[in-house]
Amino acid sequence: MGIRQFKPVTKSSRFRSVPDNDVVTRSTPEKSLLEPVKRTGGRDNHGHISMRRLGGGHKRMYRVIDFKRNKFGVPATVREIEYDPNRSARIALVEYADGEKRYILHAKGLVQGDQVVSGPGSDVRTGNALPLKEMPLGTAVHNVELVRGKGGQVARSAGTSVQVVAKEGDYVTLRMQSTEMRMVHGECLATVGEVGNSEHELLSWGKAGRMRWEGRRPRVRGEVMNPVDHPHGGRTRGGRNVVSPWGKKEGVKTRNKKKPSQRLIVRGRKRGKASK
Repeated sequence: MGIRQFKPVTKSSRFRSVPDNDVVTRSTPEKSLLEPVKRTGGRDNHGHISMRRLGGGHKRMYRVIDFKRNKFGVPATVREIEYDPNRSARIALVEYADGEKRYILHAKGLVQGDQVVSGPGSDVRTGNALPLKEMPLGTAVHNVELVRGKGGQVARSAGTSVQVVAKEGDYVTLRMQSTEMRMVHGECLATVGEVGNSEHELLSWGKAGRMRWEGRRPRVRGEVMNPVDHPHGGRTRGGRNVVSPWGKKEGVKTRNKKKPSQRLIVRGRKRGKASK
């Protein structure tokens, strides 16, 4: 996957870049795996804005992704690799031996014609899904379950992966890309390899209109509003901390330490300036 630059024939094309999609094999999705997406424009059931800065954007259909990979022992062949407008990663259309088709996240290095399989006892090979307890130490995995049978929740965006670093009892310790260490039950499934399209973070949108295509509306700073509209409004913020329009502090920790799942965090990610 590479990045394509534009000739600077306009101001907006000078910095704009798009993926070249060299791994994508077809542009039309599998109709049987499509679902409509309801667009709310950030409004609730009363018609009031409950989430700001949303609206517009290109129409899109949702591709049903198999995050659970629960068809054990049945080999599947990668038929197509497609673009998905709902996520940064590419998706792969796989066809099982019994004829069923499903979408899975495209792993880096997975090409048309490759065989993938899921379930205990599977080979540790790119695209295969198996329990974490069967992964060798040092293996890079993605689409990791946090609850057995719930489906992958961690490392699903383009270019992401987590590393298996230790095993102790029923739990496996994973190193996130944020350097956070988390313990996950060994029975939870994960897919071998790194999510493809790692160049996604290097793209430059180049113009405001491209953000509107995504359905994102402009964000106005509080400092340029009037005092009646925002605590930061007026001639100066007055040296106060950054707050929301409703006076709540922003940039503070929001993780609930009493939540049961937080007990499995071995070491939190680094925050603030690095100590010398």
